[in-house]
Amino acid sequence: MTDHERGTGLIATAGGVLVFLLFVLFAVQLLFSLYASSTVTAIVHDAAAQAATTADPDLDAIEREARARLGRVGDTATFTWSTEDLDGDGAVDSIALRVVATPPRLVPRSIGRGVGLGPIDRTATARVEALQP
Repeated sequence: MTDHERGTGLIATAGGVLVFLLFVLFAVQLLFSLYASSTVTAIVHDAAAQAATTADPDLDAIEREARARLGRVGDTATFTWSTEDLDGDGAVDSIALRVVATPPRLVPRSIGRGVGLGPIDRTATARVEALQP
C-alpha cells in the first residue's frame, strides 16, 4: 500500500456502518409498530366485546380500562364509540369502537409514513348479546 492510498477504506467503512445502523433502526421501528398494532387491535376487540356483552355498559369505565392496558400509547389515543339499531326496533343491536393511536417512534415521521409506520386506526364492531323474552 502506498502513502496516497492510506485511509481510503476508512470512509467506505464508516459509510457502511452508518447504513447498517440505519437498517437496524428501521427494523426496530418496524417491530415496535407491529407490536403496537397487534396490541391495539386486541384491546379494541376486547373492549367492544365487553361493551356488547354487558347489560348496561359503562363505556367510560371500559375506555379507561382500555387506555390503561395500552399504556403510554393509550394516553394520546382517540376513542370513538358508536351504536347502531340494525333491525329498526329501537334497541341497540351493535356497538362499535374506533381507536386511532400513534405508536412509539424511533425514525422520523417522513420516513415511516410511506412504508406503513403511521398511526394505527382500528375499528371493532360487536353484536349486543341480549336474552330474548
